[in-house]
Amino acid sequence: MSATTTTTQRAPITADNIIRLFPDIDTRLAAPARTTTGENDLEGYDEEQIRLMDEVCIVLDDNDVPVGSASKKACHLMKNIDQGLLHRAFSVFLFDSKNRLLLQQRADEKITFPGIPGETGAELAAAVRGVRNAAQRKLDHELGIKPVQVPLNAFDFLTRIHYKAPSDGKWGEHEIDYILFIKADVDLDVNPNEAQATRYVSQEDLKTMFKDGALTFTPWFKLICESMLFEWWDHLDTGLEKYKGETEIRRM
Repeated sequence: MSATTTTTQRAPITADNIIRLFPDIDTRLAAPARTTTGENDLEGYDEEQIRLMDEVCIVLDDNDVPVGSASKKACHLMKNIDQGLLHRAFSVFLFDSKNRLLLQQRADEKITFPGIPGETGAELAAAVRGVRNAAQRKLDHELGIKPVQVPLNAFDFLTRIHYKAPSDGKWGEHEIDYILFIKADVDLDVNPNEAQATRYVSQEDLKTMFKDGALTFTPWFKLICESMLFEWWDHLDTGLEKYKGETEIRRM
């Protein structure tokens, strides 16, 4: 079944509205807030993925201005997302020296969008780390790519997208997602609790995959592919500079 995004009328996401709706948010951006969520929300899920739900997310207003911090669990519950809870994240697109894009298929243990293919790496941007630092850490955690192979200065920031997507009735995503490109030949040591498969693809490979009705993709990856990915990819070696550092947030 294909994942879809939803668009609803809502009040603007402002600091005042977020603090009013979620009074347990830690406005110091220092530690996870113990937001009011059901004790049994995570019952039956993988123990390691449950542990990761205590990680810290940066809570934002509509303009990507930090409001405070909350747990990954709180930020991914649809009952909170539907009230406007929004957090910062990143998506990494890693290309090898042949300009092939590294894809990963999410592990079945993942709580949101389990088993679905997407870009090289994606995760929340933790409150205590910059986006590039968080990306480097997550590539190591998910795929065993060591930091020395993906130095911080090799990540190119292109743009941000704001999107909302339900995973199931309980969980979902509502993010301002930083899009990072990096070109590097890397060694993989895949964490099976995070990814069940990886594959390098050319542009034509990926376009063929999208034509296969039996395949589904993470909604944020599909949104990026349907908007700008292939144009960026065309300019990976020459002309990418004009796409870097876009200041306007793309609303999707």
